[in-house]
Amino acid sequence: MNPSETFLNFNNGVLAVPNCTKEFSGLPWMPHPAFEGVELKHIVTAQDTNGLFSYHLVRIAPNKSILNHIHEKQLETHEVIGGSGTCINSGTNIPYEPGTLSIMPAGIEHEVTAGADGLYLFAKFFPALS
Repeated sequence: MNPSETFLNFNNGVLAVPNCTKEFSGLPWMPHPAFEGVELKHIVTAQDTNGLFSYHLVRIAPNKSILNHIHEKQLETHEVIGGSGTCINSGTNIPYEPGTLSIMPAGIEHEVTAGADGLYLFAKFFPALS
Protein backbone atom coordinates (compact mmCIF):
# COMPACT_ATOMS: atom_id res chain seq x y z
CA MET A 1 0.00 0.00 0.00
CA ASN A 2 1.25 3.43 -0.90
CA PRO A 3 -0.39 5.97 1.40
CA SER A 4 -1.20 9.40 0.04
CA GLU A 5 0.39 12.55 1.38
CA THR A 6 -2.99 13.62 2.79
CA PHE A 7 -3.36 10.33 4.66
CA LEU A 8 0.17 10.62 6.07
CA ASN A 9 -0.59 14.17 7.22
CA PHE A 10 -3.65 12.93 9.13
CA ASN A 11 -1.77 9.89 10.48
CA ASN A 12 0.83 12.27 11.96
CA GLY A 13 -1.62 15.11 12.66
CA VAL A 14 -2.79 16.73 15.83
CA LEU A 15 -6.07 17.53 17.56
CA ALA A 16 -5.74 21.14 18.68
CA VAL A 17 -8.49 22.57 20.87
CA PRO A 18 -8.30 25.07 23.72
CA ASN A 19 -6.34 23.57 26.62
CA CYS A 20 -5.69 20.27 24.82
CA THR A 21 -3.37 18.90 22.17
CA LYS A 22 -3.38 15.27 21.06
CA GLU A 23 -0.78 14.01 18.59
CA PHE A 24 -2.06 11.24 16.34
CA SER A 25 1.39 9.76 15.65
CA GLY A 26 1.42 8.26 19.15
CA LEU A 27 -1.95 6.54 18.77
CA PRO A 28 -1.86 2.84 17.89
CA TRP A 29 -3.38 1.21 14.82
CA MET A 30 -5.90 -1.38 15.95
CA PRO A 31 -7.11 -4.32 13.88
CA HIS A 32 -10.81 -4.11 13.13
CA PRO A 33 -12.57 -6.60 15.42
CA ALA A 34 -14.62 -8.13 12.59
CA PHE A 35 -12.95 -7.45 9.22
CA GLU A 36 -9.59 -8.88 8.16
CA GLY A 37 -7.19 -6.42 6.53
CA VAL A 38 -8.88 -3.39 8.10
CA GLU A 39 -7.14 -1.22 10.71
CA LEU A 40 -8.43 1.73 12.72
CA LYS A 41 -6.77 4.62 14.49
CA HIS A 42 -9.22 6.16 16.97
CA ILE A 43 -8.23 9.82 16.87
CA VAL A 44 -11.25 11.36 18.63
CA THR A 45 -13.20 8.96 20.81
CA ALA A 46 -16.55 8.90 22.59
CA GLN A 47 -14.64 9.56 25.80
CA ASP A 48 -13.19 12.77 24.28
CA THR A 49 -16.62 14.09 23.26
CA ASN A 50 -19.01 12.76 25.92
CA GLY A 51 -20.36 10.40 23.27
CA LEU A 52 -21.38 13.11 20.80
CA PHE A 53 -19.08 12.08 17.94
CA SER A 54 -15.95 10.10 17.09
CA TYR A 55 -13.31 10.36 14.31
CA HIS A 56 -11.27 7.46 13.00
CA LEU A 57 -8.60 6.90 10.39
CA VAL A 58 -9.27 3.70 8.48
CA ARG A 59 -6.85 1.82 6.28
CA ILE A 60 -8.05 -1.11 4.24
CA ALA A 61 -5.49 -3.45 2.70
CA PRO A 62 -5.60 -4.05 -1.06
CA ASN A 63 -8.71 -5.97 -2.16
CA LYS A 64 -10.01 -6.31 1.44
CA SER A 65 -13.47 -5.24 2.60
CA ILE A 66 -15.55 -3.90 5.40
CA LEU A 67 -18.44 -6.21 4.65
CA ASN A 68 -22.11 -5.24 4.59
CA HIS A 69 -23.27 -3.87 7.94
CA ILE A 70 -25.53 -1.29 9.58
CA HIS A 71 -25.00 1.21 12.39
CA GLU A 72 -28.42 1.40 14.02
CA LYS A 73 -27.76 4.64 15.94
CA GLN A 74 -24.91 6.42 14.14
CA LEU A 75 -24.77 8.57 11.05
CA GLU A 76 -21.40 7.75 9.42
CA THR A 77 -19.38 9.78 6.94
CA HIS A 78 -16.37 8.71 4.86
CA GLU A 79 -13.86 11.12 3.40
CA VAL A 80 -11.57 9.28 0.99
CA ILE A 81 -8.03 10.57 1.56
CA GLY A 82 -6.01 7.99 -0.37
CA GLY A 83 -6.16 4.90 -2.53
CA SER A 84 -9.28 3.75 -4.31
CA GLY A 85 -12.17 1.34 -4.02
CA THR A 86 -15.94 1.19 -3.90
CA CYS A 87 -18.70 1.67 -1.39
CA ILE A 88 -22.14 0.15 -1.66
CA ASN A 89 -24.29 2.69 0.17
CA SER A 90 -27.99 1.81 0.44
CA GLY A 91 -27.68 -0.43 -2.64
CA THR A 92 -25.83 2.14 -4.79
CA ASN A 93 -22.26 1.44 -5.93
CA ILE A 94 -20.13 4.56 -5.33
CA PRO A 95 -16.55 4.77 -6.67
CA TYR A 96 -14.18 5.78 -3.88
CA GLU A 97 -11.23 7.95 -4.85
CA PRO A 98 -9.51 10.85 -3.07
CA GLY A 99 -11.94 13.70 -2.59
CA THR A 100 -15.06 11.52 -2.40
CA LEU A 101 -17.36 12.11 0.56
CA SER A 102 -20.08 9.57 1.35
CA ILE A 103 -22.77 9.77 4.03
CA MET A 104 -24.58 6.79 5.55
CA PRO A 105 -27.54 7.73 7.77
CA ALA A 106 -28.27 5.49 10.75
CA GLY A 107 -29.88 2.21 9.75
CA ILE A 108 -28.48 2.16 6.18
CA GLU A 109 -26.67 -0.94 4.88
CA HIS A 110 -23.20 -0.23 3.54
CA GLU A 111 -19.92 -1.94 2.70
CA VAL A 112 -16.53 -0.76 1.48
CA THR A 113 -13.98 -2.61 -0.66
CA ALA A 114 -10.45 -1.42 -1.33
CA GLY A 115 -8.91 -1.51 -4.77
CA ALA A 116 -5.50 -2.92 -5.71
CA ASP A 117 -3.65 -0.03 -3.98
CA GLY A 118 -5.64 -0.15 -0.74
CA LEU A 119 -7.98 2.51 0.61
CA TYR A 120 -7.57 5.23 3.24
CA LEU A 121 -10.58 6.88 4.88
CA PHE A 122 -11.34 9.50 7.48
CA ALA A 123 -14.54 8.14 9.09
CA LYS A 124 -16.76 10.14 11.43
CA PHE A 125 -19.68 8.93 13.55
CA PHE A 126 -22.53 10.95 15.10
CA PRO A 127 -23.14 9.98 17.91
CA ALA A 128 -19.80 8.39 18.66
CA LEU A 129 -18.96 4.74 18.29
CA SER A 130 -18.44 3.35 21.76
